[in-house]
Amino acid sequence: MGRWNRIKIVKCQILITNFFVLLLGLSMATMAVVTHFGDHFTVIGRASLERNPYETLRYWAFYVGIGLAGLLSLGAALSTIATVREAHGLMASGFLCFALSFCILVQVAFWRFHNPTQVEDAVLDTYDVVYDQAMKSPSSSWWQELAVIQDTDCLQSIGNFLWTHYSIASTLTCTSLALTVYAMMLCAFLWFAIHSYCGLDRKGRYSLTPRSHGCQSQEPSLFR
Repeated sequence: MGRWNRIKIVKCQILITNFFVLLLGLSMATMAVVTHFGDHFTVIGRASLERNPYETLRYWAFYVGIGLAGLLSLGAALSTIATVREAHGLMASGFLCFALSFCILVQVAFWRFHNPTQVEDAVLDTYDVVYDQAMKSPSSSWWQELAVIQDTDCLQSIGNFLWTHYSIASTLTCTSLALTVYAMMLCAFLWFAIHSYCGLDRKGRYSLTPRSHGCQSQEPSLFR
């Protein structure tokens, strides 16, 4: 298989990969919005505690999820444009976005591995405090907050919902790690191809099209 055929195959692969990365970014953004604004999560986070541990985790998950979704989408968009235009600068920017996403995902996976029950513990601790306060003062606002929680979820359904949410989040994290690694490999290959194989064309742009500088292949560039 010739050099230009290999480059064409890599171009197709990176475009397909970027499509799935964009879908993954949309899924992460949706997950973050559901985590932050969903009734199952806000009903616990709104408990009137001086220090609500779950509320902190909820905000952390929202901002990390939105940040990851933005980085993945930006990386996919930049690398797609770089592939079509054969621009090594944009390809490097796309690689950087994927690399930052990978670093964040590794930190998230590390945190989940060492703290597998931290979110569930924070939710149950918050529920226990609200329940204890409501039992001590049935006429206080704590009883109303407990009633709101009970109307949304019982204790068992809270655990089941958190486990389902955790499974989806773990699947998205693992898939994101695999796709970002593969996208970085493709971006690196195309960057070196654009930067080294054919050099500059007459207009001063990097091109994989074999016009000069010793490029003898008769096959045109995929996007020309």
